[in-house]
Amino acid sequence: MEYETKHAKLSEDLSRPFFKTEQHKTLFQQTALLADRFSTRAADIDETGRFAFENFQELKDSQYISLTVPKEYGGKEISLYEFLLLQERLSQGDPSTALCIGWHVGVIFDLREKRKWKEKQFEQLCNEVVQNQVLINRAATEPATGSPTRGGKPQTTAVNTNGKWSITGRKSFTSMAPALDYSLVTATIEETGEIGVFLVDHKLQGVSVEENWDMVGMRGTRSDDLVLSQVELPLDTLVETETGNLNNLPRAWLLHVPACYLGVAIAARNYAVSFASEYKPNSLPGPIKDVPEVQRKIGEMELELLKARHVLYSIAQRWDEEPDKRPDMSAELAAAKHVAVNSANVVVDLAMRIVGAKSLQRSNPLQRYYRDVRAGLHNPPMDDVVISLLARQAFESYK
Repeated sequence: MEYETKHAKLSEDLSRPFFKTEQHKTLFQQTALLADRFSTRAADIDETGRFAFENFQELKDSQYISLTVPKEYGGKEISLYEFLLLQERLSQGDPSTALCIGWHVGVIFDLREKRKWKEKQFEQLCNEVVQNQVLINRAATEPATGSPTRGGKPQTTAVNTNGKWSITGRKSFTSMAPALDYSLVTATIEETGEIGVFLVDHKLQGVSVEENWDMVGMRGTRSDDLVLSQVELPLDTLVETETGNLNNLPRAWLLHVPACYLGVAIAARNYAVSFASEYKPNSLPGPIKDVPEVQRKIGEMELELLKARHVLYSIAQRWDEEPDKRPDMSAELAAAKHVAVNSANVVVDLAMRIVGAKSLQRSNPLQRYYRDVRAGLHNPPMDDVVISLLARQAFESYK
C-alpha cells in the first residue's frame, strides 16, 4: 500500500504543473482512483490476454464513458486538454483499458466537434451512452489495406438492396471488440464508389467477433477482427460519407493515443525512481540513486517527459482555444504523436537500464511496460509520414 501511495504521489506531482483549473485537479484525482485499482489487475490481464470487463464496469459506474458528451445531452463536455490529462493518468494503471476507453471517448469527442451527423442521430447516440452506457469505436482498418491513413480503400462493401444496406467485410484491430455495442464501420458503397461510414449495432444478425488478437503488447485491448456477413441496416445508418480518404481533416482526438503511451512511460519512470531510491547493494554505502550514472539516466527520463508532455499539452491547448486555426494543425498534431511516442519508448528503455536484469523478470512490470509502449510506434500517423508531412510544409512555406 505504501508503495502504491508513493507512486500515486509521484504521478500527481508530475502532473500538477498542468492543472489549470480546479476541475482539472478534481477530474485527475477521480481518474487516479480508477487507475490505481486497474493497476492491481493489469498483470493478470496481460498474462491471460483477457478483456477487463470489470474495469469497464467501473468506467461506466464513474460516468467516465460520458465525459466528452455535450452538456446538453448529459455529459461533462470536457476539452481536448482535459481528455489527454485523464487518459495519461488512466493508462498508468492499465494501458490496455485506457487505450480502449480512449477510442470510445475520443469518437464522441470527434462527433461533438465536427457535427457531421444529423443532430437527432447524434443526440440519440449521446443518450445511449449516458443512459444505457453503450460503448462505440470506429472500425476502419482491414487486413488488405492496413490503416486508412495510408489511403487504402475499404474492401468492406455496402450495397443498397430493397431499401436497406447490406454490409459485408472484415475489420482488423477492432479494439475492445468483445465489449462494443456499436461500431462505425467504413465501407465502399458499390453504386457510387464513395466511402461511407455506417453505424452498426453489434446485436444484429451477421455481426460477429473473431478472437484472433495474439500480440505481445497491449494484450488486454482484445483488438480482434470484426466480421460482417450481409448485415442488413436501415438506410439512415449511413451517418457519414467521404469523397476522399478519411484523413482529410485534422483529427485532434487521436492524441489520446500518445497520451496513453506517455502514461506507460510515466509508470516506468515512477518504478525506476522508487527502485533507485530504495535499492541498496552491499557494494555501495547507500541506495543507487546516489550513483552519478543513475542520476544521469533519471535526468534524461525527466527531460524526455518534459519535452513530450509540453509539446502534447501546448498543442492540445491551442486546439481548444484557437478553433479558427484547427484546419491548419495537421502537422502539429502529427508531430505531437511522433514526439510523445518516441520519447515514451526512450523513457521505458532508460528505466529498464536503471533496474537492470530484474526488469526482464515476468513478475516485474517493466517488461510489460516495454512490450506495451512499443505498440505506440505502430499507431498512425507513422514516423515516416510525420517527417514527410513536416518537410512538405516547410517547402510549401517557401513558395
